[in-house]
Amino acid sequence: MLDTYQQLETPESIDLELRIAGPVVRILAFLIDFLIRVVVWIFTFFVTNLMGNTGIALFLLVFFFLEWIYPVLFEVYFNGQTIGKKAMGILVIHDNGTPVGWNSAIIRNLLRFVDFLPMGYVLGLITMVSNQHFKRLGDYAAGTLVIYQRERVQSSTIAQATPLPPPKTLTLAEQRAFINFAERQHSLTPERQREIANNIAPFLKDDNQAAVDKIIRIANWLKGAR
Repeated sequence: MLDTYQQLETPESIDLELRIAGPVVRILAFLIDFLIRVVVWIFTFFVTNLMGNTGIALFLLVFFFLEWIYPVLFEVYFNGQTIGKKAMGILVIHDNGTPVGWNSAIIRNLLRFVDFLPMGYVLGLITMVSNQHFKRLGDYAAGTLVIYQRERVQSSTIAQATPLPPPKTLTLAEQRAFINFAERQHSLTPERQREIANNIAPFLKDDNQAAVDKIIRIANWLKGAR
């Protein structure tokens, strides 16, 4: 594994390439949400402190809402993102790639208290680093993944290079694969580019960066560049 990209096949037999969010970015997102809750708790405490028993009841209601309702509402209504997740560019989805729903959001957030054991989310962290999808126990129970938000592709143009005809006749699917790689090259890390190119190294009779360069040249030829 050179990065956290995973290929997912949807029920419609469509292949999606998703970048799984690891423990560090998820912890940072959690800390942002936690700081937001702390600020609201402190503000609520000072406002309700002079209201006697009524103030205590209001404070407990606000505490309950922020701790248990806030993450569920945001994940369901705001594209699987709390404020912290949005700030870090990650979101929650179902294992099949569909948007997270009420049942899954409730289950994964209710089980945070298990991930917290014995203290400081130690169990949750151990669980995340023990599997390739970085799932905590709540994710397993709810059938969810946390992924990076996909960046919008600004352009489908490919890098200009000297056109090179393929070494043999390509099927339509193979032609599309070459062109898709060239169009997405700018969104892939160099390591990921070489990893993909090396899958067809025997066909290209090159590997690593030479294979990447050859794919770009073939894509230019397929697009009719001169």
